[in-house]
Amino acid sequence: MKKIILSCALAFSALGLYAQGNNEPFALGADISWTIEQESQGVMNHTADGKPMENTALMKEFGLNAIRLRVWVNSETGFNTPQHVLEMARRASELGMDIMIDFHYSDNWADPGHNNIPKEWKDLKIIDVKGKLAEHTKSTLQLLKDNGIKVKWVQVGNETTNGMMWPIARIPDHFETYVELSNAGYDAVKEVYPEAIVITHLDDGYNRFLYEYVFNAMKRLGGKFDAIGMSVYPFWSKRDQTTKEAVTDIIDNINVLAKEFNCPVIIVETGATVWMPEQGYDFLSRLITAAKNETNGMCTGIFYWEPTGTYTPLKDSYGLGAFSSFKPTKIMDAFKEASGK
Repeated sequence: MKKIILSCALAFSALGLYAQGNNEPFALGADISWTIEQESQGVMNHTADGKPMENTALMKEFGLNAIRLRVWVNSETGFNTPQHVLEMARRASELGMDIMIDFHYSDNWADPGHNNIPKEWKDLKIIDVKGKLAEHTKSTLQLLKDNGIKVKWVQVGNETTNGMMWPIARIPDHFETYVELSNAGYDAVKEVYPEAIVITHLDDGYNRFLYEYVFNAMKRLGGKFDAIGMSVYPFWSKRDQTTKEAVTDIIDNINVLAKEFNCPVIIVETGATVWMPEQGYDFLSRLITAAKNETNGMCTGIFYWEPTGTYTPLKDSYGLGAFSSFKPTKIMDAFKEASGK
């Protein structure tokens, strides 16, 4: 165990040097995993002047240089399958965009409130679940690699604040199992894409205590990760997105965590209230500017979660997107300005 922890510490040091000296572009990204499902329903989003355009190309139009895609194991909805991920990755790759793969390790949504083990795995022993997780990770990534797709980042679990694959790897009851399964995913990623940056992702990026608790435990138990992934939503964290503190607090947290764990931090999810586009624009613009200029290069990107997920201001609409009635709101201008478009 001491050897594992020592090698982990050396890895953190190397990553810290990489992040501070890296010349790669700051990631301006979006998770647009709903795209194929939207298309199956005949939904087509538009440019500001009303021109219909496929979602990946729309993101490129606004200056985004990266796309994030979620994948489920045996999808209960028929979407977010490895084949769907391949289709979306092809579109992004053809546009020269970087790609992040987000493994949920579930048959449906995985987050702090929903993180169920895939049904086909629920009666297996831990050692067999490890094997299934590694197999799913490798086969999905190998499918992408065999089709010429370069993957830059991989999330081993989605918002694993409370662990993953409940009940067997729930935190805090089964922290050791969580680390064991997370490491199995890490190793599987490196087998296919040795250079990929593997991310451990938690929600509520404002909560420093949470991040220190989880990542200190990861270090103590020999957990492997290359970067810290954050979700940053003023709405869910009960923050006022119109205030300076909505950005200041998260940047302070990023700087403390990057120094404490000596590894890069990436905001893999954020969102603003779509029905308040001026305020949403101000929040996102300030967040991007601060993340690029006030973290000594240790915050390496920002991804907006499902900007095109908002259809109309009616029931069942997603309230933290960046499009309204199939057209971009002012929120998207923050990306365009940050990209220099």
